[in-house]
Amino acid sequence: MKCIVIDDEPMALELISGYIQKTPFLEFVEGFTNPFKAMTFLLNTPIDLVFIDINMPELSGIELLKSLPVLPKIIFITAYAEYGAESYEYNAIDYLLKPVKYDRFLKAVNKAIENPILKKEDIPLLRNTEQQDASILIKSGSKTFKIDINSIFYIEGAGNYMTFYTLKGKIMTLQPMAELLKILPSTVFVRVHRSYIISLKHIEVIEKAMVIINKTRIPIGITYREHFSRIIKKE
Repeated sequence: MKCIVIDDEPMALELISGYIQKTPFLEFVEGFTNPFKAMTFLLNTPIDLVFIDINMPELSGIELLKSLPVLPKIIFITAYAEYGAESYEYNAIDYLLKPVKYDRFLKAVNKAIENPILKKEDIPLLRNTEQQDASILIKSGSKTFKIDINSIFYIEGAGNYMTFYTLKGKIMTLQPMAELLKILPSTVFVRVHRSYIISLKHIEVIEKAMVIINKTRIPIGITYREHFSRIIKKE
């Protein structure tokens, strides 16, 4: 999700920009202390999510939004709690009060992406696949599951719906495969087909055009075979 930050306070802008850059699923594109430059940028560049200060002296966040023909998803940021009610009139995803804490930031982002996001303490685990308790959080309906990475056999995709096949059974979530690949450790998981991601740890048999995992035959797509072959040779 591509994001920009608009805040006339450099320290506040730097804080939110830093949060974006260390959060999975978010891509920091640009930060603006000048709301007029931000307005020009938004008129010419598609952005998914905007973090914007409401109370800016030259042009308020509300006034800036009024100038846009198409509104991206909005998360308001301000030091003044009384602006909260007005912010929701613009279908804001959330309203953050300065100084913004990272945990509170994550809650707002969860609402924006409508998909699970890692908590701060989970991020290092994804970068160290040797840890036995490495895990990810996956939202399925109204529930959020903490899934041990080592328990995942494979993941099957159908559109934006992903089904995790694990030691404890199946879990379905609404999440694009491309986003899922960003949070799964590449040393363990590999995409072998447009509809499948597999765990290298659970491969039982490798054939020319498929693998067998947990007694299930999974095809290896033509466009993925060379990459998969290179990875297997490194194992």
